[in-house]
Amino acid sequence: MVASVLIGGCSNEKKPPQQQADASGPYVIGLGEIMGLTQMRHAKLWFAGQANNWPLAAYELDELKEGFDDAVRYHPHHKSVPRPLTTMIPQFVGEPIAEIDTAIKTRDRTRFVAAFDRLTAGCNACHEEASFGFNVVKRPTVPPYSNQSFTPAARSGA
Repeated sequence: MVASVLIGGCSNEKKPPQQQADASGPYVIGLGEIMGLTQMRHAKLWFAGQANNWPLAAYELDELKEGFDDAVRYHPHHKSVPRPLTTMIPQFVGEPIAEIDTAIKTRDRTRFVAAFDRLTAGCNACHEEASFGFNVVKRPTVPPYSNQSFTPAARSGA
């Protein structure tokens, strides 16, 4: 076994260079990573709203907005996307996010569901225009984490 490790280590086989972070500048999170986190926030927002856990829903909505802000900040123009994300993201998700915010503040679950569905449709329309239409988002059916309760915590003294 030792011989095979040593022989393998001396191989002349050319291997493709590993991608390395550009040491001349700060790390910039990729758009895929931002959108992966956004998808998780989208799911957690849904389950918080379904549980009428309005403080958690407000928190997740704020985190979702921060993710969209990061996408615009760090990737204003992304690869072959036809328009800048600085215009696309607000166009497709701005109104639904405002509607969700109102639904959370008024604790209106019916309004929350309708606004959430508009947000989801906005995400899919944005994906379609950006040539990522193969990435279809929907209402989640299973919470993303088994170690988080979406039910509002009972308050002591209440």
